[in-house]
Amino acid sequence: MFQKISDFFVKHLIYFIIILSALALKFPDNFKPMTDYTAIFLAFAMFGMGTTIAVEDFQHLIRHPKNIIIGSICQFTLMPLIALGLCVLFKLPQDLALGVILVGCAPGGTASNVLTHIGGGDVAFSVSMTILSTLLAPVLTPLLVYALAGSWVEVSVLGMVKSVVQVILIPVLLGIGIKKVFAKQVESLKSVFPLISSLAIALIISGIIGLNAEKIMTSGLMIFSVVLLHNCLGLFLGLMVGKALHLTEAENTAISVEVGTQNSGLSVVLATGSFPMNPLASLPGAIFSVCQNLVGSIYCTWRARKVEKLEISSQESVENLG
Repeated sequence: MFQKISDFFVKHLIYFIIILSALALKFPDNFKPMTDYTAIFLAFAMFGMGTTIAVEDFQHLIRHPKNIIIGSICQFTLMPLIALGLCVLFKLPQDLALGVILVGCAPGGTASNVLTHIGGGDVAFSVSMTILSTLLAPVLTPLLVYALAGSWVEVSVLGMVKSVVQVILIPVLLGIGIKKVFAKQVESLKSVFPLISSLAIALIISGIIGLNAEKIMTSGLMIFSVVLLHNCLGLFLGLMVGKALHLTEAENTAISVEVGTQNSGLSVVLATGSFPMNPLASLPGAIFSVCQNLVGSIYCTWRARKVEKLEISSQESVENLG
């Protein structure tokens, strides 16, 4: 029964996020206190991710390093540059521009693995890219934020490194270690961790929306447009990279989703922890979380149908040749 509840919640996460976000807009005071625990929520989510990673998963990374490294490079180049371009194009205010750049400089999100599965993509490839970008994040994310946003706001690279290590790297490595040492116990609790991770993400988003309810009502359309473009351009350019590399359709889906899907929870944590003088900087991350799950689900459903049609067409060709 608990497994069914967990599966249902994870599968329909986007609907719970939308419902909680709507409630946060209507009753913001009830959700604002959640922002005090944003870092803890994200750490729990990352720990849950760690428990899904087996040491053997790194073998895929070692055996096929080229495409995985290219995918991670795209993650840390395309999305940050798209973010900067949108900030300039839309002439975003300082706080919102900082938030968009924080999202762009974040590593791949765990949602990419679920979305890749929905889209019929190469899940092992997706997981490997997420692992690599997550491990690179403590160094690359602070440096990229400093390079792109340093002219607008004061950026503490060391402070950001500390935050990323605390809420991303340590929980993930802890989850991997616990799964390795206590494999049977973790297996018996495998339905708990996805539920905790999904619930944590939903609470992070609703808390930030509650905190910024008034601002969303006034500037929500503009920032939603920017976030939507950011997400869609990431998916599109990721797909183009895959086609340029002549990857399989399953791999194309994986790299496309990986590039377009960010760990927006990290951007929220960094915004609230490292930039307390820029309160609106956390808003793009919260909206991006909603957007990437909604758009990603639609996109991956389309990709799955396309892959299915290609497989049917290929099978018919083989039968005709026979």
